[in-house]
Amino acid sequence: MTRRLRTTRRTIRAAAAASKALAYRTLSGIIAVHVDAGRLIRTGDFLDRIGGSDLPDGQKSWFGRHVAKAYRAANGAEPLKVWAQHRTTGRWIHVNVVGPIDLALYEALRTYKGTRHLAQVSYQEVA
Repeated sequence: MTRRLRTTRRTIRAAAAASKALAYRTLSGIIAVHVDAGRLIRTGDFLDRIGGSDLPDGQKSWFGRHVAKAYRAANGAEPLKVWAQHRTTGRWIHVNVVGPIDLALYEALRTYKGTRHLAQVSYQEVA
């Protein structure tokens, strides 16, 4: 048996034994590193930070769609996505990530009916 074949077999065995979390982390690559470092933020985390943690999952999902729409309108490109584990079901899902001060977050906050009340509170606190 050649050395290369043994190495390939060992690699395949190691990959097959990897956990699901490691596999999705590998798929996300450098984007996951930027999310962990705070250079990028998931839309659900943004809602949690501004007081929207009590919103149902469906509204958080629609907020993410509004962020993606605002991001596309402003930048002409799709927002980055990262694999994340759903907070209630535990399933792995693809979620949008943007910069923590990206205007698309605030535009979506203002335009989506389910989060409009959070935008008013945020702007009043700043003033």
